[in-house]
Amino acid sequence: MLAEVKVPTTHESDVGVADGIVEATSRILNTLSAEPSDVVFIAHGTTQATNALLEGDVSKVGILGLGKGIQGRRVRSETNVGDIALDDQQKIETEHDYLNVGDGLEEEAVIETLEEFERNGVEAVVSSQAFGVDDPQLEEEVTEIAQEFGLPAIGASVVSKRYGLKIRTRTAVVNASILPRMVKTSTATGESVADFGITTPLMIMRSDGGVMGIDEMRSRPIQTILSGPAAGVAGALMYENVTDGIFVDVGGTSSDISVIEKGQPKWKSAEIGGHSTFLRTLDIRTEGVAGGSMIRVEGGEVVESGPRSAHIADIPYSTFADPDDIVDPKLVRVKPKPGDSEYVAVEVENGDRYALTPSCAANLLEMLDEDAYAAGSPVAARKAFEPLADELGVTPEDAARQILDISIGKVVPVIDEIIAEYDLDESLLEVVGGGGGCGSLIPYLGENSDYQTRLAANHEIVSTVGVGVAMVRDVVERNVMNPSEAEIKKIRQEAINSVVSMGANQETVNTTIEYDDSQNLLRVEAEASTELQTRTMGQESVSHEELQEKAASSLSTTVAEIHQDSETEGLNVFRATERSEKYFGLVSEEQDHVSIIDNYGVVKMNLRDASVYDTTFEDLEYAIERVLDKESVYSGSSTRLPNIYLCYGSQMLDASGLSSREQIHSLIELELDGIEDDERIVILGQKP
Repeated sequence: MLAEVKVPTTHESDVGVADGIVEATSRILNTLSAEPSDVVFIAHGTTQATNALLEGDVSKVGILGLGKGIQGRRVRSETNVGDIALDDQQKIETEHDYLNVGDGLEEEAVIETLEEFERNGVEAVVSSQAFGVDDPQLEEEVTEIAQEFGLPAIGASVVSKRYGLKIRTRTAVVNASILPRMVKTSTATGESVADFGITTPLMIMRSDGGVMGIDEMRSRPIQTILSGPAAGVAGALMYENVTDGIFVDVGGTSSDISVIEKGQPKWKSAEIGGHSTFLRTLDIRTEGVAGGSMIRVEGGEVVESGPRSAHIADIPYSTFADPDDIVDPKLVRVKPKPGDSEYVAVEVENGDRYALTPSCAANLLEMLDEDAYAAGSPVAARKAFEPLADELGVTPEDAARQILDISIGKVVPVIDEIIAEYDLDESLLEVVGGGGGCGSLIPYLGENSDYQTRLAANHEIVSTVGVGVAMVRDVVERNVMNPSEAEIKKIRQEAINSVVSMGANQETVNTTIEYDDSQNLLRVEAEASTELQTRTMGQESVSHEELQEKAASSLSTTVAEIHQDSETEGLNVFRATERSEKYFGLVSEEQDHVSIIDNYGVVKMNLRDASVYDTTFEDLEYAIERVLDKESVYSGSSTRLPNIYLCYGSQMLDASGLSSREQIHSLIELELDGIEDDERIVILGQKP
């Protein structure tokens, strides 16, 4: 990272946040003596969609259901999703109408409905048809008519290609409710960036940790919901190269906790108003505790840290005060907002007040390095903590520990829950802190738990860095029963075409294919870098000894136990053998654990209980069958296939999400098309 700049958000400008983006860009280019024409990649992370749903700043949506014949009654019912509840008694209001399209779509009937919608305050329109994912023509016609009428509109099949009319319609309604606001913002931002002289397309952060083109955002703004926390995860993946870990993004008020396994984040379907949607987001869990959390004291004990913060109460942290200003401090009770519980602060001789926060506690205990973003004055913090310590009957240091104990007590159970839910191997995990407040919690968490912890480099801006290094991404989903090779190939190509159309370099496109046979759901994720934007930019290859040390560290063993099993042009495969005994030493058991590391020292993946097989592309089909036969687990009439991963060149292919031998062979044939017969391939087979 060469430079960073921070400017206030320009909410009051005629063009909104666009002014702030241009100002920040101008400043950083001046710092680097660069011109707008030199910019090859620019991305914007926005919380506007999330804030709109949190604050109820949404548009009323008109839903036009399209059906015919015997399906008409079901379409009328399932597209009428009603008002959608949001937080704090807010809601997305809807109007509904149904058109019978048995004899085709009549433009006059559509316009009559749109006129009625407009009279009732509708600002955006959704058209939703049974099986519109198979033939979206009528939805597209309604969209075109509505836009000519003057109302922003979207077809439900544009938002999601999955079957399930009611959930697809609901997802589209959420999308449409923020459509007018986001179209206005994106248009202003795109025009401002272009007027400034930057010709490269503006990218927008997505909720899955990737970026998309601004034109795509104009039709699917729902994809930006929760993109703020997702940017932090992107930073952990691409900048910090976290392979297996828990990422805790600690701000001033809350902490976002997410998980990364085998170099991939975990996902979930977003719920809005207690209802399922087809929006796929990163699994990010938020706790109301952070570096600026205020504390509550009752009965001589610290009973709570957060959820209110010093930022909400507009009280400065005591650790950032001049020690000479902390004169004759007295403990006082404050209510950050009317109706809140009482939190404690200190009031000094001149009447100024200072908050007692986890950041202050960590500084008092001198747990922060001088270059940590949350580093303040231990002397000021200790003086401010004295009246609290007197009330608790302990030393200031013990008072600080009480605050940090109760603070990490809200984070550790979430980490434990995530590990149990995903059945993660704790020996491979690290807890990585990001955000300005991470120094307040993460080092103390490491000292008082069994977790390995560290702070991300440039942790205070890791989310911003995440936006800058995020890959162009899109996900295409289809409900397909036992997909054929042709169907997989078609959907894969659709995903590739999508990211390329958003500015990705086609040569860098990687795809991940998963099939969930319980839902007959085929999912293809494509991601790629833009021109000149690569993960290894600025990195240098490391020595064999350094690679061994990386492997030993990632597998929690010693260098003496690490052996290099195989390698490709850009990847190195290391193995460590774990030996255990059972039945009082009468039976011994061995398991091989594998670490795949690229030439730059980035750990790409760690696998427990896995075997390594070398082959060439010419013999790959036979070799895959041999691995499947040897590593599968057989139980009666059922067979559980192993997780299959392939290393070739500098790339890895993940075939672990597939459920049949045929699907695995089809994926390999698609992804490795064009490989020379003598190309070396390393197969990794992990027991299921």
